[in-house]
Amino acid sequence: MPTTAAETHVKLPADTNQALGIAQYAIDFLSDDPATRGEPDASVLEKTNMFFTDAVLCGLSALALKTNAPTILRDEALQYPVTDATHRLGKATQRGATVFGSNVQVQPEKAILANGSAVREWDSNGTNFGYNPQLGHTAGEFGHNDFYGVCIAGAQLTGRDGAYALKSMVCLDEIRGRLAEVFSLKTYKVDHVVHGAIASAAVYGAMLGAKPEQIESAIGMVVAHYIPFRAIRAGKQLSDSKGASAGISTEVAIMAVRRSMSGFLGPRDIFRNPEAIFRIFEGPGQMFKAVNATSANTEKKDASPFELVLGRAGDDFAVMGMHFKLGLYEHQSAGALQALIDLLNKAPHLLDDETGSKIKSIKITAYEPAFGIIGDPAKRNPTTRQSADHSMVYIVATLLRKALSSQKAGWKELMLEPYDYSPDAIINQRTRSLMEKIEFFHGGEDYDKRYPDGIPTSLIIEDTDGTEFDSGMVMYPAGHARNTEADLKDILAFKFNLLGKLAFEHPEPIVARFENLGDKSADDIASIHDFEIQTRDGFE
Repeated sequence: MPTTAAETHVKLPADTNQALGIAQYAIDFLSDDPATRGEPDASVLEKTNMFFTDAVLCGLSALALKTNAPTILRDEALQYPVTDATHRLGKATQRGATVFGSNVQVQPEKAILANGSAVREWDSNGTNFGYNPQLGHTAGEFGHNDFYGVCIAGAQLTGRDGAYALKSMVCLDEIRGRLAEVFSLKTYKVDHVVHGAIASAAVYGAMLGAKPEQIESAIGMVVAHYIPFRAIRAGKQLSDSKGASAGISTEVAIMAVRRSMSGFLGPRDIFRNPEAIFRIFEGPGQMFKAVNATSANTEKKDASPFELVLGRAGDDFAVMGMHFKLGLYEHQSAGALQALIDLLNKAPHLLDDETGSKIKSIKITAYEPAFGIIGDPAKRNPTTRQSADHSMVYIVATLLRKALSSQKAGWKELMLEPYDYSPDAIINQRTRSLMEKIEFFHGGEDYDKRYPDGIPTSLIIEDTDGTEFDSGMVMYPAGHARNTEADLKDILAFKFNLLGKLAFEHPEPIVARFENLGDKSADDIASIHDFEIQTRDGFE
């Protein structure tokens, strides 16, 4: 096993063609060449498989409850079955990929779009925060584990097994995760899914046998033609575009790969292109800005804004710093939920009255961007599920309502599930009365400087006797990569079962289908979505 930094990491300097470098990295990582192939430790593979299983169960439950965008996009995908005339690319051995709950082969970009939308619908799968202080890469762009469908589709098309699919997932998470560490899209109001779309183009192309220049072309097309802005997530009440954003951007990334492999030439060297988003917003890297225009090093003025370091072997992979959501909530609220659970355990008398009459007020203090994203005053009165799950006061009040009803205070006992965001739940009068007791404050520099290392949040509950109970600052709530106290596997097993029961009478075999992916055969991967999802009425 490699032990030196040069052996375990691939460095793409700012004054190189990083798009081509990413392409070559993905090809090498998925190759059989022992000198270049990816060799992630077993712990990396295990963590990635956990995120994959988590994502799938989120998606299956969203389809079971007939949520709008996943249902529409799955139906759309099934309208694009492949035929004998379908053009085959690279080393494809079958013509299409499959959507959740079907064995019908459809166009891969449509399957990836549908599955990606379903996975993201609840906003309950994994999250990254773009934080790598060891390298000084702390741009802090967040993103989510929405892109595993790319790897399943690629493995299905090429007749590969689960071990290969799992390794490709590590590669995809590594590219998008490291990009999130060096470039903050949100700073410029660009949607975070761009990093995932770039990674998807690279990994899908590598899986299908594309040449480095073809993958570079596809990445260039993604960045030049398909940049989504955060208008997707703005507004008083959010739409289907929020949850489908990753799927839609991945759809066009796969289309770009297919076009490049057919001979279409997209923009080259896109990270150094002065008219692309990276250079437009940040210019060349700091180390190159002082270069004199008349010097022999003039070409270095065309550097990208960042150096990129990608893992090849060992356990230093981006996925190891990603975080799980232990239920349905916006990830910025995790610190407040942990603080509330902690206080209710310390002061159980607060739960004595089911109506919450023992609680006079709740003060939450957090950091930016939490305060701006889920503290928006408009979200004090959410009317849609997409807005409710981005409302700090709604999320905390709902967890508290469940604690008051159950007289319990633990992550499993209070886990927020889809029905906590149903139309009836959103207008629940007890929840609304508890929301009125909550104040949300920005903690200023003392809180801001601690993000994205943690999720710095504090919560003070004042009871009707005037006694205050202070959580202190919570940095690493359960589910956070640096939390060492929670029994993560146990809580996730509960979550998988909770969501699985929405789609299956007996979810255990379905959960097992997606766990231990590295042991699955090529035939297992080909039929991995071949099951029937039991749908339910009355949610939306």
